[in-house]
Amino acid sequence: MSIKSDKWIKNMSLKHEMISPFVEGQVSSKVISYGASSYGYDLRVSDEYKIFTNINNSIVDPKNFDDNSFVTFKGDVCIVPANSFALARSVEYFKIPRNVLTLCVGKSTYARCGIIVNVTPFEPEWEGHVTLEISNTTPLPAKIYSNEGLCQVLFFESDENCKMSYRDRSGKYQKQTGITLPSVKRK
Repeated sequence: MSIKSDKWIKNMSLKHEMISPFVEGQVSSKVISYGASSYGYDLRVSDEYKIFTNINNSIVDPKNFDDNSFVTFKGDVCIVPANSFALARSVEYFKIPRNVLTLCVGKSTYARCGIIVNVTPFEPEWEGHVTLEISNTTPLPAKIYSNEGLCQVLFFESDENCKMSYRDRSGKYQKQTGITLPSVKRK
């Protein structure tokens, strides 16, 4: 397996729509950077958020998620309360090839402010908007800037296709759009 360069990412995005919309090169003037970098792609967070709240005294349960656990917000800047959490989605839509696995890591600009981004790997043949998990680990409210960079995706290509892809097993988050809440597959 090898990590892929900006040339490979550009080629896959333009020819196979791996990332759409695709931004060639880094956009960094007066914004938190986004677009293709040397060995990855800095994705943007959209202007749609679900901010967790305890106003309704809900319990967060991944097997039975309660919509009263959050408030929905849309705007240019999202304020994540102190020691709290928000969900968002990427601007970009991804179509991961069968022989590629990605890892997504938070950007250091946010990490240095105590804002941690957790995204699970994008598995081979997964596609959709990425649901982003944003944790504010500080005792202060924190700003998230919509339509700017939030995390970096690294692409690893294998010299052979995987035996069972996300599409093959009908993964529950396949082709997700918008912010997708947690769920458990029911047989």
